[in-house]
Amino acid sequence: MSVQINNKIVGYSVVDDVEDESLAETPAVESTESSNEDISNVIQMHEKLERPDHLVGSTYKVKTPLSEHALYVTVNDIVLNEGTDHEQRRPFEVFINSKNMDHFQWIVALTRIISAVFRKGGDVTFLVEELRSVFDPRGGYFKKGGKYMPSLVAEIGDCIECHLKYIGMIGGSKVDAHQKEFLDKKRAEYDKKSVATKATSNTVQSDEIKSTQESSAAESFPAGSQLCAKCTTKAVIKMDGCMTCLNCGDSKCG
Repeated sequence: MSVQINNKIVGYSVVDDVEDESLAETPAVESTESSNEDISNVIQMHEKLERPDHLVGSTYKVKTPLSEHALYVTVNDIVLNEGTDHEQRRPFEVFINSKNMDHFQWIVALTRIISAVFRKGGDVTFLVEELRSVFDPRGGYFKKGGKYMPSLVAEIGDCIECHLKYIGMIGGSKVDAHQKEFLDKKRAEYDKKSVATKATSNTVQSDEIKSTQESSAAESFPAGSQLCAKCTTKAVIKMDGCMTCLNCGDSKCG
């Protein structure tokens, strides 16, 4: 910006440029301070956070062959920074209920410890691996779908993993859509070939083939599948001359 001087110049002085730059940067500093203030107002999960009167949650049914009665695992979540750009849903507490009172003491202790870890904040996803690594000395069992559970505690960890996936704290299945489509296609070919082989070998066993198909559908994986070392699911079959898992896609041939 130019300024016209009409009067005679009788003196002059050097103006410090730093003052002008500081004035020019003042709005930027104010905007930075406001953004920092917004970030500082974000509520993070911590143990001193008070429990609200209302919590949202999900209940998962656990039915094992170890007990006549089922367990019901309830995970309640707290919604932080509701209505803002920083809104997030985080687990706050766990409750486990059952008619079976054989495991009452350690179940109550487990729920209180897990709830305390949830309220502590931070990355709580490590609980899944810790619980799923617990083995029952009497042996595990297969749940519906052919997935192997080494203990009841491991299945509780599996429920927590399902919930953390549901609220977005853990990523979903690593099998992409293309790989899943390929596995479904190969599985259909395997089922068709196995049924045709049984029908050719003995046509009298049509009832047995039907029952095998029904049991395969109930288990969601072909009968006679082997246990996968990666995802602990009975879903490994020999496909194109290579042992391949129909659940996670793990293959010995890479």
